Amino acid sequence: MKNVRDFILIFLFTGFIYGQTDYSPIPLYWKTLKSEEKEIYLFGYLTQVYDTHKSLISETGRGEFTKWYYDNRAELAYNIFDLLDTIAVTKFVGWVDDFYSHQEYRERSFPEALKYAYDRSQMKGQTLLEKYDTLMRKKKKAK
Repeated sequence: MKNVRDFILIFLFTGFIYGQTDYSPIPLYWKTLKSEEKEIYLFGYLTQVYDTHKSLISETGRGEFTKWYYDNRAELAYNIFDLLDTIAVTKFVGWVDDFYSHQEYRERSFPEALKYAYDRSQMKGQTLLEKYDTLMRKKKKAK
């Protein structure tokens, strides 16, 4: 009987510890995709954000939630859409891959990865070290 009780306590304690982790499934899914599939996923995500924003405007108007959605999701998607005329989607896929290759970013959300990719797209004419310094300063300001 004592063994059963100990087993149950260990099981509950283990479940409590692992139940507290907040892993996002998107980075795991992203890593399983091939390069071409990543391009499709990225374009699909951007299209979904665009469609959602347009639906919010038509259904609820330009209220607080629509403004929040634009500020936190749609504006970035629109900016990336504009850049796809001049920058290949493969570059954005590479930047998202780079974001998720860093240990400290591997569980971050996909919009954060897109923000990183967008920031990288804006760093023209800088050396690699200057680009890194710029990114690190932006990360410190965000905290």
